[in-house]
This record gives sequence, structure tokens and C-alpha cells, in this order.
Amino acid sequence: MESREFKIHAQADNRVALKVVPGHFVTSHSHINYYVDITTMRTRQNEAEAAARLLARKYENNTIVDTIICLNGCEVIGAYLAQQLSQAGFRSMNAHRTIYIMSPEQDINGQMILRDNTKPMVLNKNVLILSTSITTGVTLDKAIDSVEFYGGRVQAIASIFSMITRARGIEVTSIFGAKDMAGYASYDAKDCPMCKAKQKIDAIVNGFGYSRI
Repeated sequence: MESREFKIHAQADNRVALKVVPGHFVTSHSHINYYVDITTMRTRQNEAEAAARLLARKYENNTIVDTIICLNGCEVIGAYLAQQLSQAGFRSMNAHRTIYIMSPEQDINGQMILRDNTKPMVLNKNVLILSTSITTGVTLDKAIDSVEFYGGRVQAIASIFSMITRARGIEVTSIFGAKDMAGYASYDAKDCPMCKAKQKIDAIVNGFGYSRI
């Protein structure tokens, strides 16, 4: 599978690059014809810092961020993003004048679960949701529901790669989008043309990685 891999570099910083593999892949919500691998970007220090710097540039200095909720294992990027926002003069309403970075539990349906010790990080807080990739927006929609359920306010949404530009009226800030992935397609399982053509499924994928079949 790796032999088919190619890279797409961010115009603003050549160090930030998507690893893309064409094929037939299955997510929890759809079938897709490209797998976007962000493993090194969310685990390698210099790439994570460069990605966070690009995301931070997209925001205005009057944005208030108290908490960054990290989905799909992007805590390293989240920490660097918090650092960039703080250095840029972004305001926090926390008593400690800092930004919380958290990665919540998720139940079998993808809903976030907050324990009593983490609920204060969201209750009455201005939240930025950070993800590695957003394809259909289903997981993001559940994350927004969860933040609101726990009394938080979603002020911003950021992702390394996103096929959608808005969610619940909030702009989705991303480094890479549909314009960078010509031909990228997502299908409902029952309507997948690759399945109808008997094309072998390469792997089951999610924000953390892939498992070959």
C-alpha cells in the first residue's frame, strides 16, 4: 500500500505535508478512495509545531480560546497550537490565564465522555475543536454536541485536512482541503462504486491510522 503513497506539501511551509494513498478504504461512516496519513505530523515534533503555526495564522487576535479539545490523537499539535495562540496574544478567560489541552474519552457511538475531574475544562469555556482530518463531518458533529452538552461554547474548529468548510455556522480552518485533493470521494457503503466494481478493500481507517484487510 505504501508503494502508492504520494505527498502534498503546504504552500506556506514545505515541512507540512500530507501522505496520501489511493485505494479503497472503509471508515466508520463511509467508504473513501484516498487514505490521508497524518501520523508523522501528529507525532514528530518539528512537523507538529509547523502545522500548529499554520493553523494559528488563520485566527484573529480577538478569538478567545480557553480549551483545545484534541480528536484523533493530535495532542502534540494541540499543545503547539496553544503555545502559538498564547504567543500571538490570544486571550483566555481561565483564572490561570492559560489554555487547557485535552483528549476526551469517546463511547462506542463516538460521543465524548467527560469525567468529573475534566468537566471544569469545558463548562462555560470557549472551546477550539482540533482534529487531524474531517471527511463527512459526522464525528465533528458529535464533538460539537458533546461540548454543548457539557456546557462549553465551540468558538473555533481546526483540522489538518478537511473536506468541509463550515459546521453549525462555524468556519472550519484547515491547512489542506478539497482543492488539494482533486478526485477525493466519500461514499455511503450501500452506494460505493468501488464495492460494486468488486474492488478489494485495502484497509479500515480512522484518525489514528489504518489496519489492512
